[in-house]
Amino acid sequence: MTLRDERMGRDISRAVRILNDGGLVGLPTETVYGLAARADDRTAVAKVFDVKGRPRGHPLIVHVSSLERARAISGDWSDRAEALGARFWPGPLTLVVPRAPRIVDEVTGGLDTVAVRVPAHPMAQALLVHVEAGLVAPSANLFGKVSPTRPEHVLHDLGDAVDYVLDGGPCEIGVESTIVDCSSRIPQILRPGAITETDVLEVVDEIESASGPARAPGMMSSHYAPRCSVVNVESDVDAEPFRQRGVLVLDARRDPKTFVRDLYALLRRCDDEGREEVVVVLPDDRGIGRAVRDRLMKAAAPRP
Repeated sequence: MTLRDERMGRDISRAVRILNDGGLVGLPTETVYGLAARADDRTAVAKVFDVKGRPRGHPLIVHVSSLERARAISGDWSDRAEALGARFWPGPLTLVVPRAPRIVDEVTGGLDTVAVRVPAHPMAQALLVHVEAGLVAPSANLFGKVSPTRPEHVLHDLGDAVDYVLDGGPCEIGVESTIVDCSSRIPQILRPGAITETDVLEVVDEIESASGPARAPGMMSSHYAPRCSVVNVESDVDAEPFRQRGVLVLDARRDPKTFVRDLYALLRRCDDEGREEVVVVLPDDRGIGRAVRDRLMKAAAPRP
């Protein structure tokens, strides 16, 4: 065992103790950092909502260590859920499935479904094997604001309200997981992410666009918002007047995969620099570009 492995083992042991005592832990995943609490601890789950300022009816994702544990929190695990989980887990995919009776209402927002994910980050995996009930872990930031992709972002946003932050370094992907609703007759993509529509269609026969009220994280019209105003444009021609006024222009078209990894850190930097406005040239609405557009459209939306 290396010194690094020993240190991670000590960090994981400390995080497990804190979680078992009802505390909150900053959890690194390959997407963003989560604010983790035991999914079977009603008081700890309530603290997650209070610390984030998150509406109580907004459902949370339960993170578990394996496909087997994911099946156990569903009351009706479908063949489609099995196929998607087998293909993409561990990884940046969340499935919405009918909930098992033991899942508490605080986690699901009172809905008859539960969202579940098996993250791929090694520290998340190392922690989750010790928590059979799973962990809720929404993004470790104030509700509606820019998600954290580095441990220092968690500390900046939440400070002493989080009991411990596991340092897993910068997140590899940089935006939240793709969410697929497997509880409806035809699967729906409720939130785009690194697992694309094309990827999903390689596993299931058909999908349809999301409709109806918000029933998963990230479905509100305004979200992921920095303090500065975000202006989205489709081309360099549209961006040029802003450049002439000295406004920072970011271009997401050249390498959307790299851009999305750095997106939230870039938005945070704009706030740190005191910018009032930032302009982004949007990528095409395909592949990971769809997730980039989704986050930036929500970041630019009128704020409640």
